[in-house]
Amino acid sequence: MTTHPYQLRLITLDTQDSVRIEVHGDLDYDNADLLVIEVTAQLTARPGLTDLHLHCAELGAVDSMGLCALLMISRHTAAAGVRLHLDERSAKLDRLLDLTGTLDHLTAPPPTGTVRSSLTGESTTAFRPTGPDSLT
Repeated sequence: MTTHPYQLRLITLDTQDSVRIEVHGDLDYDNADLLVIEVTAQLTARPGLTDLHLHCAELGAVDSMGLCALLMISRHTAAAGVRLHLDERSAKLDRLLDLTGTLDHLTAPPPTGTVRSSLTGESTTAFRPTGPDSLT
């Protein structure tokens, strides 16, 4: 059996209120879902989590599915009221995120107004519509 030299490997380290996931290898079509599954499991298991750090120093190539996985993770963390950090990003990753217009989206603090229900664990975000189609 041959293994791909850039197969994704995740190392999860946690503290009381944060989790750090070290990402080693390529985040691509073949394995991007592994990262989403790990993040979802951490968010579910730790309702008091405040910060999720994805350590990207050893991250290899990122294709469209890898970018999709990062966006999905951003949605999950925002819904949970958890701040997502993309630590030690390479210039290559920053360029991809910049070219796709997702750098600010993925690295910005969670929106204010996110409320986590203490009974259900679900989060809701109140947005006030703006623009020409909104009712004022």
